[in-house]
Parts: sequence; C-alpha cells; structure tokens
Amino acid sequence: MAKKKKDNTVSFATFLAELKSKAIEGPKPVETKEEKKYFLIVSEGERTEPEYFNYFKKFLPKNFLDTVEVHGAGDNTINIVRQAINLKTQRENDVLLPNYDECWAVFDKDDFPDQNFNSAVTLASQNSIGSAHSNQSFELWYVLHFQYLNTCIHRSSYYKILDKHLGFKYSKKSLKVVEYLFRNGNIEQAIEWAKTLELNSAGLSPSNSCPTTSVYKLVESLRAYCLHDS
Repeated sequence: MAKKKKDNTVSFATFLAELKSKAIEGPKPVETKEEKKYFLIVSEGERTEPEYFNYFKKFLPKNFLDTVEVHGAGDNTINIVRQAINLKTQRENDVLLPNYDECWAVFDKDDFPDQNFNSAVTLASQNSIGSAHSNQSFELWYVLHFQYLNTCIHRSSYYKILDKHLGFKYSKKSLKVVEYLFRNGNIEQAIEWAKTLELNSAGLSPSNSCPTTSVYKLVESLRAYCLHDS
C-alpha cells in the first residue's frame, strides 16, 4: 500500500539554490577540480532517461560538459548492456581519449521476460558496467521523489501518481517534467526510499524485486561529481 511521508530532509531544490548562491558569491566549486571524471550512460529510453541525466550537465562548467556522455539507445535490456560494453571497449582502444571512469546501463523490467532482465543485470556486473535498472520502470525513480511506494503495481499507475504530484499530465518526453523534478522533488528522500526498497527485496532475483530501482546509485555518483571539492 502506497503511503506518503513528511520529512525534514533537504530537497534537491534547496541543493540547486545553494549552487546558484555559490555561483553568485564566487567561483563554482566544480571549477576547482584538478581532474575530470568521465561517465558513459547508455539508456533504454531514447528521451526520458537522456533528458534526466543530461540535466546534470547544467551544474558543470563548459569545459566539463563532455565528461558526461549519455546515449539513448532505444533498445531492450541485454542489448543496452551490450552497447555499453561495446562503447566502453571502443573507448579503451582509442589512444586519443581517456577511458571512462564509470560506465552505466539504464534499463527497465517492463514486459521483458524475467530471464532477459536477470541476465542483463548479471552481464553488466560481469563486465564492470553499473546497472541502473528498475522494476517495473524508470518512472518509479520519479515517483520516489514525492512518495514512498512499496507495492508492485503496473507501471501505467506510476504515470497517474506523477500526474497528481506534478499538477500536470506526465509525459515521457517532456523536459518540463525533468525541470519540475529537479526544482520540487526530494532527491535525498528518493535515494533513501530506493535503498529501503532494495533492502526489502534482499535475496530475490531482479525480476522478482518489485518495486525496486537502482537508479539511485548512478544519481549518487553524478551528484558527488557535481559537488566535488565543494
């Protein structure tokens, strides 16, 4: 049963306000970085996930924008991981470019067979690819910005929940949704709730862990990069 909790956790909107304040008061902390870190993110969705992860680039100086590379592959579970592996290998063989420090595959359970979903998670682990997978879909990560959800409902119900919290109709391809999420969603709480869902599914296969999302792991890494040396 879904339930909504109130908390005093600092929201991501507050995080953004602090960044803007620092930008006015002096140099951005991220500009003092001594070394760049390179991310490769390959997602199942061609628009939803890329819109979200590309938004993080807004908090990087211009000379760091190329350090976060996002590919909306528009393919299924295992193929997403395979594409991430191929791009990682290509980069390692290119003497003119630095290797990726972190490589991630972002994919959903959706209606794909259990075996495909489980195999994709395993394949990622075997090839040093971070697995940011969700059961049932990426939108669960969005929902957790506003409420805790620990019942396995169809992903179409995620959209109805988001309609309520957004105050407008959810669209998978809308930058407006991403902007609202960053300004008004509670990312700290979303991370904690995602971790709770993961603990609740301990010992279960990825396909049987519903609802769960490991997107929070990638988000934590990106946030740490944006706030490096702050």
